[in-house]
Order: sequence, then structure tokens, then C-alpha cells
Amino acid sequence: MCVRAWWLYNPSLLLLVVVNFFVILFFEMGDKVLLLGSGGREHAIAWKLSQSPDVSEIIVAPGNAGTLNLAKTSNAGQDVPVSDYQKLAKWCVLNKVSLVAVGPEVPLAAGIADVLNEAGIACFGPSKLAADIEASKEFAKGFMDRHNIPTARWKSFTNAEDACQHINSAPYKALVVKASGLAAGKGVVVASSNDEACQAVKDMMQDKVFGNAGDTIVIEELLEGEECSVLAFTDGKNMVAMPPAQDHKRLLDGDNGPNTGGMGAYCPCPQISSTYLKQINDKVLKKAVDGMRQEQRNYVGVLYAGIMMTSDGPKVLEFNCRFGDPETQVLMIMLKSDLYPIMKACVNGNLTPDLVTFHENQSAVAVVMASGGYPGSYKKGMEVKGIEKTEKELGQIVFHAGTAVKDNKIVTSGGRVLATVAKAVDLPSAAMKALNGAETIEFDGAIFRKDIAKKGCDFLSRTNSDGLTYSDCGVNIAAGNSLVDAIKPLAMGTSRQGCSAVLGGFGGVFDTKAAGYKDPLLISGTDGVGTKLKIAQSVGEHDSVGVDLVAMCVNDILAHGAEALFFLDYFACGRLDVTVARDVVSGVAKGCKLGGCALLGGETAEMPGMYSDGDYDLAGFAVGAVERDQTLPRMSDIKTGDVIIGISSSGIHSNGFSLVRKLVERVGLSYSDPCPFEAGKSLGQCLLTPTKVYSKTLLPSIRSGKVKAFAHITGGGLLENIPRVLPKYLCAHLKSKWNIPPVFGWIATAGKIKASEMARTFNCGIGGVFIVNEADAEEVIQMVKGSGEECCTIGKIVSTESDGEQVRIDGLQEALLNSAPKNGVSSSPSNKLKVGVLISGTGTNLQALINSTQNPSKPSEAEIVLVISNVADVLGLERAKKAGIPTKVISHKGYKKRVEFDKVVSDALNEAGVEFVCLAGFMRILSGEFVRTWHGRLINIHPSLLPSFKGMHAQKLALEAGVRISGCTVHFVEEEVDAGAILVQRTVPVKSNDTIASLQERIKTAEHVAYPTALELVARKIAVLGDNGKIQWNGEPDDL
Repeated sequence: MCVRAWWLYNPSLLLLVVVNFFVILFFEMGDKVLLLGSGGREHAIAWKLSQSPDVSEIIVAPGNAGTLNLAKTSNAGQDVPVSDYQKLAKWCVLNKVSLVAVGPEVPLAAGIADVLNEAGIACFGPSKLAADIEASKEFAKGFMDRHNIPTARWKSFTNAEDACQHINSAPYKALVVKASGLAAGKGVVVASSNDEACQAVKDMMQDKVFGNAGDTIVIEELLEGEECSVLAFTDGKNMVAMPPAQDHKRLLDGDNGPNTGGMGAYCPCPQISSTYLKQINDKVLKKAVDGMRQEQRNYVGVLYAGIMMTSDGPKVLEFNCRFGDPETQVLMIMLKSDLYPIMKACVNGNLTPDLVTFHENQSAVAVVMASGGYPGSYKKGMEVKGIEKTEKELGQIVFHAGTAVKDNKIVTSGGRVLATVAKAVDLPSAAMKALNGAETIEFDGAIFRKDIAKKGCDFLSRTNSDGLTYSDCGVNIAAGNSLVDAIKPLAMGTSRQGCSAVLGGFGGVFDTKAAGYKDPLLISGTDGVGTKLKIAQSVGEHDSVGVDLVAMCVNDILAHGAEALFFLDYFACGRLDVTVARDVVSGVAKGCKLGGCALLGGETAEMPGMYSDGDYDLAGFAVGAVERDQTLPRMSDIKTGDVIIGISSSGIHSNGFSLVRKLVERVGLSYSDPCPFEAGKSLGQCLLTPTKVYSKTLLPSIRSGKVKAFAHITGGGLLENIPRVLPKYLCAHLKSKWNIPPVFGWIATAGKIKASEMARTFNCGIGGVFIVNEADAEEVIQMVKGSGEECCTIGKIVSTESDGEQVRIDGLQEALLNSAPKNGVSSSPSNKLKVGVLISGTGTNLQALINSTQNPSKPSEAEIVLVISNVADVLGLERAKKAGIPTKVISHKGYKKRVEFDKVVSDALNEAGVEFVCLAGFMRILSGEFVRTWHGRLINIHPSLLPSFKGMHAQKLALEAGVRISGCTVHFVEEEVDAGAILVQRTVPVKSNDTIASLQERIKTAEHVAYPTALELVARKIAVLGDNGKIQWNGEPDDL
């Protein structure tokens, strides 16, 4: 055979060769892009670049788990020298990189674009001089003044006293305090008072919460209006604006909680009219680009303008020198054009408007999911589940941020973990879809907001009407449809044998035969939640009352021996808030799962004028089935001598809340106050503990045939519910030897309520009772406990006496008194180490200690019982109060000598029963007497690896010494500064391009792990300070 004719005999091989040839030719023809960054912004940019036919390869440095699995994309290996810009330029030349796109601001501020451009590498990002518009707030404000760009009145300071004097004397509300340098998007405090603003100044300039970024601060006028972000592509001469977007900086719904890097965004922002957007383009973006060029600052890439929409027109809050995060995630979804030619046009200086087009008549929403504890310390390595389902079944895009791959699983590796992004024909639909995506994804401690885009949706609902419509009358049909879309997957999750829980029809169908019933009786029950709803509405936590609603209904029909089959809910309100309604229904769905019944349907009634905004009411309807010969109660079988088994409640359940609310009002508490009967929670959280759902757990015991009756202890308490299952001639004689939760002791003592009234109003710790033969009692108790419920024998059936009472309870008054909290805390005994924490500022290490000591999944042997600050109104005090920890402010200013102040602090610690003290950013030098008093019971944390770099400015000293490793040290406190025995050390690398701020931030993360570890070592007595000043180790730190 002639070698040259092989294709005649193997045509399939010929086809394979030809295909491979053209694949290789295609990739060789495309460009290679290096993208710097690891967040959600970079994943979104890489996702968009991967769609370009002009791009053959994208290398993301360092990237994340999302960019790792993207088409044409790989994460950079260790051979890519991202921290050394000169070496990186050489690497780019050697590897034929066509363009470098820089995501974060730090490399731009350090001059990476200048180095790359000098080496002939195209860089999508501004020069070092141009990046000052973000890197220095002081420069940015001066730049705006020079070029007549509208912004708030301002002044910069390098001295804290001068700054505070300005705050108190400025002719405007000088309440916005900004660290001038880079602070990862968190260096801004919008204060509510002059005192709070001055405290922010001290935190930044004296406590160095943002490192060197706070050496210079800017004090600004507080502007009023609504914020938005408008970004623009620019080549240094021309600029093309993108649609306006709105970020959500605060951690919690309703713009509450601490500031973050951004918890979600939406685009476009309907509040921005085309006229207003033109003003932003002309008065802000164009002037900024022109000003940069006039000052010979080479600006190429993206210019980000944070805008406040005031009554006087747009005013700039800040400029950023790069894409925003999470705005980029929605902008890339909305960008219709190919991103790569836009980037090339910017670096080549030939940007034109026709290159940039966005989808019209559509909206995009991103919901960010963050790690528990963020923006403070948080755990890493939590497995993330549900991403594939969100992308494939819900058709959404998930942009990764703080993710990594470990053991072939996606795990968390950062504070902001990912964002679910949805696009739809209108903003409410996009918002609900994105929220559904976030609900589908799971990881331990996940946090996300449920009100992303609410402001835009509210604006649309107010303006999208020409003539009189149903909406004008206060009924929002679109919101109702959005709610149905949102709760459909929740209902589907409750499907069971006999029905498919699909919402949206005219009715629901249940097949009892398919559920296994032969001759069933149908049992129905209906109920509500009562005034417990007022507490949920006050606290802003709505899902638990959905569980209550189900429990109240299905527990009632269980009293007839019936299995709960399906459930219907009724939600009524004055104005439909989709997020609130969805939370309620998610609780209903959870309750249905606990009860084993299907959420088959419901009614949402929006009735303007019937209810005030924010108020709603609930009702539920349950249907169950029981075989005809198995119904309860079997009254004719109940006799004297039968045993009464009490099944424990979870607390108050859902009855008696009118009395509870009156009591809370009378004693002067608010629902956000620390709970007086359970440490570590707010009063509102404890009172909202949901009702126990018994229908699934108790059904096996009932079906055993050994239970004669079950009484659900609901409205009317013990005295009025047990008689409902008894013949008139029999009485339940109870002895109060069961465990009564402290909430009932608190109610009884704080309200001076008699035992008889308590028994007539509340369950007093017993959520239900069984009546059984004495011979069967132990077997039934074991069955109940085997199903996960707590129970015990609480009495016997006796004959009714002449007074006709059918329930007698012995010893209830004494039992209630014994369960009452002692000294303001739960009477439950605790052998934990009682810890006091001393602070002066924001309390980030305090938060790490709180998270550790209150972590239910990993119980601690330490308990923080008091937090003392020498400065009033600092963030650390708020952190403690939110965790239910008592706080005290003892100002040092009223004492002439340190020892006098220290004695007052020491007395306060002793009065609170403190056994051990942690210093967490306490900015006072302690007297020798205090240290000697608490010797061996006093620890501190220092931001270096002691004994190196003691005292102040540890990070600066480390950088000046050129060390390659730094870290933190937790040590016992001695009279000599930073000289005590070392408990725990954590190391961090010192990078070649580290600044004091970047090293400080890395060490701070290590501190949030080291400090809780050290406290636990002490609490568990693994580490004890001996008389010789050395630690006696009774194990190893790994024993934790």
C-alpha cells in the first residue's frame, strides 16, 4: 500500500485530522487574556470574555472554583508572578498574552498598568496616577473641586482632634467619615450623630481599624437621597456609560447591619430617568475623563461613579478606578455586546458608542450569599451544595467569589461566597428568581438579603400606571404573581404520597387511596397564630410563625388520631410585601415537612385599608385521615389509674401572647433587648421559638393502639384542654415534676401571675399529653423518645371530686418559682468559664470570641458574661448587645490615676462573676495592680509573632525588617508589655507588595482564629499558667 494514500482506506481518521487542524488553527488565531482577581466580579468578566470569538484562552489569577470550570478558562498556576509586576510583564511577553484585565483596585493603585504598558502589554486599567481617584479620597475630592464635578462639602484631616472639632462646628451635617486610603470598600462610616462620627474618626486614626488607610481622613457633608452606581468604559478621551445599577452595602434586610463589600445589586435602576442619566454623563463622567486627560493621568478601562440622587441633581459620593462588585455581575448579564472588542478599543484609544449595547426591556438582579460572621470573622471550608440545581433547573447563573475546590467539592473560602444572578423581562421577576436561586444553594451559616431590588420594585409599583388601575387602589397583582412564583418550589418540596403539591390551579387534589387508606375518616382543623404575629412583625423575623400556623392545626387533628395529609394557608395584609410573605410561606412549608403533610394551596389577600402597612394576619386549614376503627379519643376505655404522659413543649408555643406582650410592655423591655431567661439571644428571638409539630413524631405511638387519648395543649392551657378528651366523671391529677422552661418562671414572677392563671393560659412546658394504661406507660414513653420528643409521666387519672374540676395540678406554683431566672439569667446551671472582655472600639476580635462561644454546633466551655468599654457608643458594644451579652461603659476620663480607673473596672468584673478576662482592642495601659489582681486570668492578642516587634506599629516594624513571615500571638498579660507566656500563635506570609494595611488585614483574619482557640484552651484547662510564669500543658492544642 502506498503510504501517501492512507486516507483512502481510513476516511474517519482523515476527518478527525481535519477537525483537529481547524480547532488548533482557531485557537491560535484567538487572543490570550490574563485576568487578575479572584472574586465574583472576575468570574463575571471571565464568563463574558469566554463568549467572545476573538478570545481563545483566559487565564485568571488566582481565580476561584467558578472560573476553574469556565469554557476557555483556567486558573493561574504558581508560575504566574502576579505580585511582582516586572516579572509579570516578562511572563506576559513570553506567554504571548494579548491583554491584561485588572479586576481589583490594589494592583492599579500600585502601578501595574504602568509597568505592563511600558513592556508593550495592553492593560485594561488606569495608570497609577489615574488610580488615585480611588486610592486617595483626599485627592478625589480635590479633583472634583478642580473640575467642577458636583459632590458633598468636605474637609480632610490628619489629626483626630481637629477632625472632631470640625464635625461639631461645620455649617453642614458633617457625619460621613472616610478613610482616605484603600480599605476594601469598607472605609466609610455614615454616622447618625456627631458623637458617632467622632468615634469613627478615633477608630480610623487612633485604633487603626483600616491601617494606614486611615492616616488621613475625609469628613463629608451627609447627603440625602437615593444612591446608585453608574459605570463607564473609557479610552481616556471618549466614554460610554453603562446602565445605572444599585448596590446594597448593608448586611441585613432593610439596609440594617454592618457595612459590607456589597450584598447584591440590580440593573437597570428605574429611579434614574434618561434626563437624570444625561446629567450624570455630562456633569460627572465626561468631566472626570476630561479632567484626567487635562492632568495627564492616563485613564483607560472602567470609571465607576457612586452617585447620590439629591433634589439638587446628582452628586458624587465616590469614584472607583475599576468595575464594581457586585454591580459587574448584573452588568455583564445585561451587556449584549462582545466585551473583548470594547476592552481592546479602550486600550487602543478608539472607543465608540456603537461598540457598546445592552439588553433593553429586561432587568438583572444579583443576590450575594455570604459566610456566617461576615464582615467579621467567619469559618472557611464549608461545602456548598445546590449550585448545579440552581443553574440547570432554575436557569440562573452563579458567579463564584470566595470559593475553592477541596476533595472534588466546592467549599467556601471567603466572606462573600457567591452570587445568584437572574435576568427577566421585569425587575420584580428577576428579583424573585435570584432569591429563589439563593434559597436553593446551601452551606453552613449562609447569609443573604431577601430585599435586593426592593427599592426599584417599589418605585415601579408607584409609577407604572397611567389611568386608574387595581394597583392604584393598593392591590399589586404583579407582586402577587411574583409571590406565587417564589413559593411554588417551596410547595413542591412538601409533596407526598397521595398528591403533588403544585400551586396555581383552582384547587388541590388528594388521593387517600394512593396514600394507603382503606376506610378513612377525614378530620379537619383550622387555627391561627394570634398576637404572636405582632412580635414577628416587630422583630422582622417571619418564617417561624409559618411553622406555628401548621403546628396549631395539625396538632389539633392529631388529637383524633389522624395523620395530617394536606394544608392550606391564608395570608392577609394591607400591602403585599413579597419578601415578608415568602418568608411566612417558607415557614409554612417547613412546618408541613415537619408534619408530613403537603402544602396544597392557599390564599393571599391584599386588602388596602383593612390592615396597616407591615401588618398581616394568618389562618391555616389542615385535613387529615384516620382509619375508621382507629379514631381518638377512646373515652370509654379511659379509667382511673391510667397514666398521663406529658410531651415537652418548645416554650410558649402560640397561645397567651396578649398577656406576654402586655408583660413585656409593663417591665419596660423591647424585643431587641437581651433575653432575661435565656443567655445569648434577644427577647424577641426567644419568644418566637416555634410551636412543636407533633403529628409526625407522635403518630407511630398513637398507631400502636396503646394510646387512649391525646390532648393538644393549646389555647386554654392545661386546665381547659385535657378535659376535652376525658369523660366528665374523670379527672387528670398532675404533679409538677416535669422540666418547666424558664420562660414560664419569668412570666409568672415578673408578672406576679398565679399558678392557676398560668395553667389556664399556658402549656407550662407540656405541649401535649397521652393517656395510656399503666402497664403500657414505659413502652409508650420509649416510643415517644425514640421519635425524638422528650416526655415523662406527669400524673394519673382519678375520679372527679365534688367540685367537678377535671384537672388538678400539685406544686405548680413552687415549680414555676424554681424555673424562674435568677439575677436576670436562666436558672439553668452552667459550669462554663465566665469571661469578661474589655474593648475600646469596633470589637472585631470580640465578635470572633462571641461567634466561638455561642456556636451551637461546637459548644464552648467559655461564656462571655460581660463586655466593658471605656468609650461609649462604640460598635463593639452593639455587637455584644446583639448577642445578648450585658455591657457596661466605664469612661477613663473621670479618673486622675490609672489605678483608680482600673479598680472600678475590676470591681465591675467581679460583680458580674467574671473568672477570666480577655483584652480585645482595649486601648488603655493597665496598671500593675490590675495585672497582679488578674494574673493568670488575663490574656491579650498582639499583631506579631512575639517576642518580635513588641509594642505599637508591629506591622510597620515587620515590613521594615524585611521578614517573610508575620502573624499574631495570644499571650498571658504581665506587667512588662507583650512579655507574657505564649498560648497560641498563627502565622501569615509577608508578601513582596504588602503595605501596612494589607498585612494588617491578613493578620486580623488570623487573629479571629487564634483568639477563640486560646480562650478554649484556657476554658478546657488544657493550658494553665503556673506560678513560675510558664504554661502548664495538660494536653495539646490539637485536642480541641
